[in-house]
Amino acid sequence: MSAYLRARVAEDSGQGTEAVAAYTRALADAPANPVVAIRAYREGLAAGDAALVRHAATALAAAGVAPDDAALWPLVDAARANDPAAVERALPALDNGRLRILLPALRAWIAAARGQDGLAIEAPKDDAVARRLVNETRALLLIGAGRLPEGIAATQALGGTIPSGAQLAAAELLIGGGHDEAAATLLGRRPGQLAAARADATARPTLAFGVSRLLLRLADDLGGDRPSSLGLSFARAALDADPGYARARLILAEQLALADDPDRALAQLALVPADGPLGATAAGRRINLLDAQDRAADALAAARIRAEAGDAVAVDRARYADLLVAADRPADAIPFYAALTKDADASKNWATWLRYGAALDQAGQWKDARRVLRRAVDLGPQEPSALNYLGYAMIEHGEDLPDATRMLERAHALAADDASIADSLGWAYHRIGQTPRGLPLLERAAADAPANAEIAEHLGDAYWSLGRRYEARYAWAAAAVTAEPPATARLATKQESGL
Repeated sequence: MSAYLRARVAEDSGQGTEAVAAYTRALADAPANPVVAIRAYREGLAAGDAALVRHAATALAAAGVAPDDAALWPLVDAARANDPAAVERALPALDNGRLRILLPALRAWIAAARGQDGLAIEAPKDDAVARRLVNETRALLLIGAGRLPEGIAATQALGGTIPSGAQLAAAELLIGGGHDEAAATLLGRRPGQLAAARADATARPTLAFGVSRLLLRLADDLGGDRPSSLGLSFARAALDADPGYARARLILAEQLALADDPDRALAQLALVPADGPLGATAAGRRINLLDAQDRAADALAAARIRAEAGDAVAVDRARYADLLVAADRPADAIPFYAALTKDADASKNWATWLRYGAALDQAGQWKDARRVLRRAVDLGPQEPSALNYLGYAMIEHGEDLPDATRMLERAHALAADDASIADSLGWAYHRIGQTPRGLPLLERAAADAPANAEIAEHLGDAYWSLGRRYEARYAWAAAAVTAEPPATARLATKQESGL
């Protein structure tokens, strides 16, 4: 119990090494306790402690309460050793839970490893997922056997607008065999996908290759914006089966980040070779994770390195510029946004010009900002955010109020539920002397975004101009709750003296 409590405290405090050591001791002291075993199992998975994971999985199986994913570890150990007999011995444990969908595809890989016809393996006709996995496996086996036209055709038949894990695996085999052009065609010449395939290229599809790609394909399916214990297990197992699998490390880092384990996610990203094909991808994800963890200085420093690197691309410069603006350094961001407007692809994107114009505006360069923001609207005439920014900025600068108001009316028509746009239009009506017309918009915006200090201040100003003094002071007081300097001082003066 003492070791278990120490483990729980260390786990809750983010002390991963201490937690693993304490869970290892607790499991040795209480090998039959399923509560200890399941906590030890999950901590071992997050930490990547293979011994703790396997010890805890054995204890859970002995207690009859093992989760489905506990059956993965004998499988991946056998695959890593390229031992088809051991892989086959691991299959029965998969046959009584959610992972039975893997069985037909695994049998195909076992047959191929033994020199038999893995292409003859069939999936149950009533199991669409297992059948899909078998079809993907057949495509890889065809390419691995040198039957490129058939394998490529089978891979293309899988469909999808974005390359799937199976299509990436096929490209890995093609690049490993020296067929780079075929791989590029298969992946639609997407640079990021090609980099991922190049990082893990191999000419020979071993059991480790087959099992790792199969499991990571399922981890991909379980991705998204919510944590998944099974997704984490699949990603960890894929990496265990093939420890050099760089894309598995990226997906594992994503799963750890979703599980609110940023330090371990960052540690995984640090293990992706910086000078390899996926180095820039790993660096970008590290920057995003640091920013999400409110480590703005670290994120900014890492983003600068990427933005100034010799192989920097548009997304690197955009990321750094965005972080500079978020750090209240819009003037420093301007050169990076300007460089984006000379990029062949980024220059055609209205959002590039909008962000550039916003930085110029915030840096006090309104004349240049207006020209750039006009370009954003020209490129995105139906984009409410572009219309809103330019229209509201013109209102604030007192320029061509009728045209600005018309622009905001178009933005509101396109995004009637957007509180910020409703506020902009309501404020425009107030500024052109039509406050009664603008008041319902401001009231609705304030109701939809009660924490927005600027909207609440606008509402207070409108109330005051209509002689509704008590309501005005109430709105200003509400704005003061979330406002930041210098708005707080301005709101205090308004509450005391009015307009």
